[in-house]
Amino acid sequence: MTQTLATRAKATHRDKRERTQRETRTHESTQPLVPDAPGLHAAWPALLLLASGAASLIYQVLWIKQLTLVVGAAVLAVTTGVSAFFAGLALGGWLFGRLADRQQHPLRVYASLEIGVSILAVGATLGLSHAAQPFAALQDHVGALAWLLPFALVGMPAVLMGGTLPVLMRAVAPLAAHIGRAGGRLYAANTAGAIAGTLAAPFVLIPAFGVLGSALAAATLNAAAALIALFLGRRLHAPLLVATSQASATPAASRARLALVLYALAGGIALGYEVVWSQAIVQFISTRSFAFSIVLATYLCGLVLGSTLVSRHVDRARDPWGAFALLIAAAGLVALLEIAFLGEWLLQGQAQVASTVFAATGNMFAAMCARFALAGLCIVFVPTLLLGAAFPFAIRLGVNNSRVGRDVGIVIAMNTAGGIAGTMLAGFVLVPKLGIVHALAALALAASVVGLVAVYRGSGARLFARGSVLALAACALCAAVFTPSDRLATMLTKARGGDLTFYAESEGGTVAVVAQRSGENRFNRLYIQGVSNSGDAMTSLRYMRLQAMLPLIIHRGTPRSALVIGLGTGITGGALLPYPGLEHRVVAELLPAVVRAVPQFKGNYGVSTDPRMEIRLHDGRRELLRNPQRYDLITLEPPPPSAAGVVNLYSSDFYRLAASRLQPGGLVAQWLPLPTQNEEDTRALIKSFVQVFPYATMWTTELHEMMLVGSMEPIELDVPRIRERFEQPGVAAALREVGIASPAALLATWITDRAGLEYYAADAQPVTDNRPGIEYAAWVRSADFPKVLNQLLALRSEPPLKGADNAFVEAMQTERGTLQAFYDAGLAAYRGDQDSWQENIRRVMRDDESNPYYRWFVGAAG
Repeated sequence: MTQTLATRAKATHRDKRERTQRETRTHESTQPLVPDAPGLHAAWPALLLLASGAASLIYQVLWIKQLTLVVGAAVLAVTTGVSAFFAGLALGGWLFGRLADRQQHPLRVYASLEIGVSILAVGATLGLSHAAQPFAALQDHVGALAWLLPFALVGMPAVLMGGTLPVLMRAVAPLAAHIGRAGGRLYAANTAGAIAGTLAAPFVLIPAFGVLGSALAAATLNAAAALIALFLGRRLHAPLLVATSQASATPAASRARLALVLYALAGGIALGYEVVWSQAIVQFISTRSFAFSIVLATYLCGLVLGSTLVSRHVDRARDPWGAFALLIAAAGLVALLEIAFLGEWLLQGQAQVASTVFAATGNMFAAMCARFALAGLCIVFVPTLLLGAAFPFAIRLGVNNSRVGRDVGIVIAMNTAGGIAGTMLAGFVLVPKLGIVHALAALALAASVVGLVAVYRGSGARLFARGSVLALAACALCAAVFTPSDRLATMLTKARGGDLTFYAESEGGTVAVVAQRSGENRFNRLYIQGVSNSGDAMTSLRYMRLQAMLPLIIHRGTPRSALVIGLGTGITGGALLPYPGLEHRVVAELLPAVVRAVPQFKGNYGVSTDPRMEIRLHDGRRELLRNPQRYDLITLEPPPPSAAGVVNLYSSDFYRLAASRLQPGGLVAQWLPLPTQNEEDTRALIKSFVQVFPYATMWTTELHEMMLVGSMEPIELDVPRIRERFEQPGVAAALREVGIASPAALLATWITDRAGLEYYAADAQPVTDNRPGIEYAAWVRSADFPKVLNQLLALRSEPPLKGADNAFVEAMQTERGTLQAFYDAGLAAYRGDQDSWQENIRRVMRDDESNPYYRWFVGAAG
């Protein structure tokens, strides 16, 4: 009896499988088979899509960068603007996929698309470079409708880009038995081109040609692809057959639609992973642009390799639904487990790889790139490999060979639309509400659901596949429950040392405050995206106090209003509070989490809660662009200029905007860090400043920092006025805390005027929006900081004092001598010259033993 029941069960299962196979064959043979395109070797379409993919990613990198200037650096604005690119791809895939099946000469259509892309993409690049002011004006008049401007500029060329893959699939016209293989190979070629474009833009094109020149280089690729397609079209005289009958409403067709829906959901999950990974991985890499490019290239490598490996076998797979489900569910589980098992092993591995590459090449840049690539391989590569492998199965399950263009277009459209939704959901809901780890867990569980639906609602999934997907889903659920939510916070403190006192994950980035120590000195340090953004150590306290107070004290008029761009630790903004006479104090800060972290730092006078301070949650450049308000002082304390996206606050274009928002006699004060870039980049930064401000000066605010102060009118150093302002109780107390005990000590920080700055900058190319070279500069050479500091100190000239008596001049010279001795001690420490360090520091302590700034270094060294 038991044997009879088992036999019947097996027969029932066999009958069901045979029925499913008949349905699949019905789906594949609904229309007459279309023969392969005569004489068109498969390598040609792959080559065309390689060039097209490279050009598309170059444009995308450029447009993302330009959009920060148009809509601001706020994550919501940038993500919404970039969504236009994906929306264009989706619309193009759907529209041109339908048109492709009615074309007898698809290569001609493809050539037209590429020519159109080259024209519209260069036009979009030009348009975005001039769109910031019109966009701001439109927002003031029509509100949300203003977003149509960046959407149109980015979306129109993207529509044509989205049509290239379905049109070339039509040109290949694969047999039904080769749908998955052909689609997988073309997808792999297109993605391989995207990898090349991702790396070429930051490593080669933008540094060499600037933004517009890079767009022209990408347009050349489009034009070359168009010419090759026209040449191939002339060689192929026989037109392709055009299918005229309609598809039947078979169960297989219904399951094809299910495959498309599931792959759209998978696209959303994949783009959600990218958003979460971009925040999770940053503490293992850097905020430099090329670091993110390497990680993105790793992401794309996984997709292309997975698609390439599977495309060879996809059309022979007996259980495509089971394979598709297993790949999607496994990708989700692996993505979560890789975060769950992160540990110091990755940091140690990165150090070892970087050391090995540096020993082999002697190139620090190559060593750091290897370090970033290892992080990408350990966190990003395997899940994307699995996601890429799923694409050929989606093509096989969702594409009918007689409607190949239309169906491939629908696959692209739905996958891209899912990607838009996934990006929005992950960036603005999951990460802010759940945090990075739980957001990744939610995506992993969603991937498990997609896999379960595929094996239980698709056709012919085998028992093994169903059981495996169910097991993967159970493992994902366990991993989601047991992976601690503070996993990345714990890793941060282990990597940086110290105790975590504040941690927040938001759509704008991860913000942490870590309590650390150096010798006997204890302080808190601010980390944004895992990278140090200063702290409240004495060194930071000194230069940030001076960043606000020095320009206020030397102002030729009576300053009533001041804007600080970048809240950070709140010390620069807080330095406005003890200065009397200011009627309007404003800080522009991008990240709300930074505002919440400010109370962790000492020395900022409670700036985040003081009613006299107005904190505006805007990108600094955007704040100046939209608000016509004018200020007596605009002072900047952004992240270092080499960080991705920050160069927008160091360009000559920005300085012109800032100058237009100054009151008569107003000042712009720019923080100039020295250890964060190489000598040639420091020259370029100074060049961009003096190019705008006819009256420019440089001051030294700390051993490692300088400050540029510029104005459109002469800068006067009126000693009686400076003494009067300095001696105001709140001002004097604030500056004495950081080692500036007198007006003479304040003016002793003078370095040079415009003449000295022009001499130093020489023939350096200025930093501009079109040529943001410093963002893509070589890795910082450790020997450059002492060299640059020596060169700048050598520029020292006598400050043009007005109303100074001999006693004041003598006191100032004494202060300058002590400060120079301190800097000599610091330079000796960098050289490893212990004797010179001790000799100079003894002189410093003999001359100014009570100075808290000098004493901090002695304590730190002791």
